[in-house]
Formats: sequence, structure tokens, C-alpha cells
Amino acid sequence: MAEVLYITANPKTAEESFGLAAGEEFINAYREANPDDEVIRLDLYEYDLPYIDTDVFSGWGKLQQGHAYDQLSADEQDKVRRINVLTEQFKKADKYVFVTPLWNFSVPPKMKAYIDCVAIAGSTFKYTEDGPVGLLDDKKALHIQARGGIYSEGPAAELEMGDRYIRNVMGFLGVKDMNSIIIEGHAAMPEKAEEIKSKAIEEAKQIATQF
Repeated sequence: MAEVLYITANPKTAEESFGLAAGEEFINAYREANPDDEVIRLDLYEYDLPYIDTDVFSGWGKLQQGHAYDQLSADEQDKVRRINVLTEQFKKADKYVFVTPLWNFSVPPKMKAYIDCVAIAGSTFKYTEDGPVGLLDDKKALHIQARGGIYSEGPAAELEMGDRYIRNVMGFLGVKDMNSIIIEGHAAMPEKAEEIKSKAIEEAKQIATQF
């Protein structure tokens, strides 16, 4: 049995978001093809994510200096604990599905905050004499991204830093089996929006059976 983390970062509903609509169809098809696997949903807009701030750096610093956990302040303990929970959950999972829109050429801030919580030196990657090495080389990931314009080619291609970001982070953490479902152009070509959505959903269903 495999464990799948389904991680979404979008305050909209599946009825309002092409990305979430494709994501739901993906999960439904995946469950049908893999009934024994466990799917854990993590809606980042419903989750109280800790940010890497002064308390976190201070707490980490104290622990590295040999202080006991109960010697940290209440805020330091709370934030470090919540980051540890997210990191351990991420390490335990076998597969990751990220669903995000493209906002200002990148991922929503909630997704960035989440990545900061799980990309932890000594836990999901390590530093060596030859440079950083990812520790999650037995995992696989999928990114479903909706973007209203065209970024796969043309003048905007170099501006796309959302799917590129997720791919780079996963590669850095050692996840080499990485795929993407890109839904684009529905805002630029509203007359083709439903066609674009339907094609994305069919692609999501197909990939789900092989994921």
C-alpha cells in the first residue's frame, strides 16, 4: 500500500478552479485504480502553516547548541514542532500531488511556506563534500498547474517559475520521477476554455492510472 499526499494551494473551489477540477478527477481515478492506497489531503489554505521566522531560527539554533526541547520558548516549541510534523509526514509519503495556480509567475505563498517546512537539511536532503544530496530518491511527484495565459512557448515562457519551482525543489530533494499536467490558455482564449478543461481532465485521468 502506498501513501499519497494530495497538496493543494488555492482558496477557490474545484468548481471555480481548472487546476482543482483536474486534481479531483485525478484523485478519483487514482483511488479507483489503487483502492488499497491511502490518499491524505492537505489543503494549505485550511492549514495553519508555520513560517520560517525569528522563533524558528532561534529554536533551531538552541537545539543545535544542545539545549533540550523544553528549554525553548513556547512559540519556538510550537513552530518547530509543527514544522517537524509536516516534514515527517512528507518523508513518510510515497507519492506527492501538488495542485497550484500560477500567481505572478510562481506558486501561491502558502505553497512556498509549505516547501520551506519540508525542505529541511538533514531530513529531506543533506550537505556533503560534493554538495547537497536529496534523500527522497524513492518517491514520485506530479504537479497540476492551471495558468490562464500561454507560458509553454512564446515570450512568456521565461517568466514561468511555478512549475519550474516545484520541479527544481523535487529534484533537489531527490525525487527524480516527476511529471506535470499543465492547463493553460483558458483566460487568453475564453472561447476554448471548456475544451481546455476537458482535455486536462482526460489527461489527469489517464496519468492517474499509471501514477
